[in-house]
Amino acid sequence: MQDFVDIGRGRTARRVYGLNQVDIVPSRRTRSSHDVDMSWKIDAYQFDIPVMAHPSDAVVSPQFAIEFGKMGGLPVINAEGLWGRAENLEAALQEIVEASLQEIAEASLQDEYVNDANLSNRVLQKYHAMPLNRELLAERLQTVRDSGVRFGVRVSPQNARELAPFVIASGVDLLVIQGTLVSAEHVHRDGEPLNLKEFIGSLDVPVIAGGVVDYTTALHLMRTGAAGVIVGSGPTTNNDVLGIDVPMATAIADAAYARRDYLDETGGRYVHVIADSALSTSGDIAKALACGADAVSLGAPLAAADCAGTPNVFWPSTAAHPSAPRGVIESVGVQEPVSLERLLFGPTSSPFGDEDLVGAVRRSMAKCGYTDVKSFQKVGLVVR
Repeated sequence: MQDFVDIGRGRTARRVYGLNQVDIVPSRRTRSSHDVDMSWKIDAYQFDIPVMAHPSDAVVSPQFAIEFGKMGGLPVINAEGLWGRAENLEAALQEIVEASLQEIAEASLQDEYVNDANLSNRVLQKYHAMPLNRELLAERLQTVRDSGVRFGVRVSPQNARELAPFVIASGVDLLVIQGTLVSAEHVHRDGEPLNLKEFIGSLDVPVIAGGVVDYTTALHLMRTGAAGVIVGSGPTTNNDVLGIDVPMATAIADAAYARRDYLDETGGRYVHVIADSALSTSGDIAKALACGADAVSLGAPLAAADCAGTPNVFWPSTAAHPSAPRGVIESVGVQEPVSLERLLFGPTSSPFGDEDLVGAVRRSMAKCGYTDVKSFQKVGLVVR
């Protein structure tokens, strides 16, 4: 039963919950973590872990994409990012990092993550304003393809019609159509509307689409034929800029309910729910799966890897928006970057859930008596 409260005369609002307000309840039976199967199968592709990388150049370097893929995750490359714009990718990333460090040095308050100059966002915007070099992008995608790993490529809804055929021809395994908020039909005053049902139906690869934060939009996206729906706007400043946000525990649960209704509606077509917001620790990942997610998309937590594009510095792709940036370029706060293996599987000496991300989730599932993600979605929850 949904809980509504009065916020003024004639205006009510639904009470919703974030992952930090929800906790998992263990059952009477526990299992060994060695018995837990964390594999994730979406469409024809199977991955060892239910984790995809948020499509940020700060995380997904060519080296990261290959290592992450070999460790069983799904790397997602931003087709509209620096891979196809900067001839010297390492130098471009370093310039953004140095601008961020300059901001921190100039900040008047120690806790202030960005000052009024917003220098690093302007540097990022400068690079994103450069023309997209498709040959350069194809060359770098081929490097990942030659490694043999499965990977996805992200395009924005605004540019999907133009870029998707090129990306698919480059040999991508999954296409990710992602924005901060995505609907089943993107209407553009100066152009032809993008009807995702028609568009996805015309493609030869499975599509993951999002983000969504409510039941209705999630259900409509599922009806487009998408193999997966991203829940959440990513690690953005959407609330500050647009005033739009729904806490993730509720958003995931609503999308999972839409998944169930769509499964009944179609007589058995299952669409995966992928959580992409407010995920900082292994505990957050466990709670997202418990609320109904099939997989998670991680950004800042993976920036602590030594093979990331800019180790210890992270920004979402939306930080480069030309007129309304919705993302911060900031340090993720690690003393020293660590290996991707330690970050995902341990061992670790950190007691805060920022390393051994997958291993800790496996342990959480075992403590509650579950051996796979699908059954773990039925675990008991409490609200603080």
